[in-house]
Amino acid sequence: MPRAINPIEIPEVSFTSTGELLITASATSSKHDFDFYEGQWKLHNRKLKSRLANCTEWVEFESTQEMHRVLQGLGNIDNYLATFDGVPFEGMSVRLFNPTTRLWSIYWADSNAGRLDPPVVGSFDQDVAHFFAKDIFDGREILVVFRWDARDKENPVWSQAFSADNGESWEWNWYMHFSRMNS
Repeated sequence: MPRAINPIEIPEVSFTSTGELLITASATSSKHDFDFYEGQWKLHNRKLKSRLANCTEWVEFESTQEMHRVLQGLGNIDNYLATFDGVPFEGMSVRLFNPTTRLWSIYWADSNAGRLDPPVVGSFDQDVAHFFAKDIFDGREILVVFRWDARDKENPVWSQAFSADNGESWEWNWYMHFSRMNS
């Protein structure tokens, strides 16, 4: 069963004069931010059944994930494996660290769409990270935030929220509670 999470505020979202997201790296951001995540994991997922639809019904399921570093530590790749209604599902994240901006870009692809989604971009501030992107969901412009809470390195939590009002309010729609697989 997932453990309780201390509440963490989503940082205020800022925009450039042209309406693009303005994202600045934290002072502690580094290419080592995801080192804790290398290896094999079991995940307990809690996913909102319908997003941005005032839904309160959650679907819970198990999955696995394995991450390894690439590009001399400037990146990492993971494979996410789950089964939905008896159908195998595979997802993949590619994370790249830009040493000049000190920002991470996280790209997602899955066996449903077969394409890389636009990246979420951000950085860790100590052991908590927020990554943001503009996206389209059900024909609506939204903001997406991924949060990595690595305060407990052996049991990190990834979560995702959507905002349909430029970050004024957020709907959390997916939580993944990680635990290491036994070697």
